[in-house]
Amino acid sequence: MTFVQFIDCRTSDVGQLDRLMDDWVEATQGKRTATHSMVGQDRSDSAHVVEIVEFPSYEEAMKNSELPETDRIFQELVAACDEMPTFTDLDVVREDQLNKLVVSRFFEEVVGAGNLDAADALCTDDYREHDPALSSYDVDLARAKQENGEIIAAFNPQVTVENMIAEGELVACRMTYRGRHTGTYQGLEPTGQDVAGTMHATFRCRGGKIAESWWNWDDLGLLRQLGALEI
Repeated sequence: MTFVQFIDCRTSDVGQLDRLMDDWVEATQGKRTATHSMVGQDRSDSAHVVEIVEFPSYEEAMKNSELPETDRIFQELVAACDEMPTFTDLDVVREDQLNKLVVSRFFEEVVGAGNLDAADALCTDDYREHDPALSSYDVDLARAKQENGEIIAAFNPQVTVENMIAEGELVACRMTYRGRHTGTYQGLEPTGQDVAGTMHATFRCRGGKIAESWWNWDDLGLLRQLGALEI
């Protein structure tokens, strides 16, 4: 279970806390168990600073606290604060990365189920798609639906999302696919050939919808599998 620690500080020297964080990151390289760190300053009280540190589990957090480098930085943190920092330890019982949710729905409803019209509700009106395998590297939603519909009809691909990582407005995915060439693709008549390959895509989200996407997949490898290329 993910574990998060909130450290509440009061200080007249916020820059010193920032420098201590840099020091800790450098000193614990290759040793720390923390996976995410964030420092926030209260907009209504500039002396109030909160540090948020995330760990894979409480047990991993305890390993981190036992590092001599962590103890040294903590002592310096206390000295830099106007009063003793307070700690809040939280076991994360629910975590929703909302941009990942909309991208997951896109793969389930549009790619997996082949319901291209579902993209209308999942993408913004000004959605743009970038894919070197399409007729243009920059297409709107209507054109993307049309051309991707032809690909789906040609292969009925089964796409598996192997990894999905979100940061800010971006969601990056690594996928594998399998299918069979049962429809016309780029002028090639159906061969009945089984095909498989890898794909990567990055999505930019805005307002709970997908506003833009970039796709890269091994189109040349696919054509080789179909016998269209000899190299």
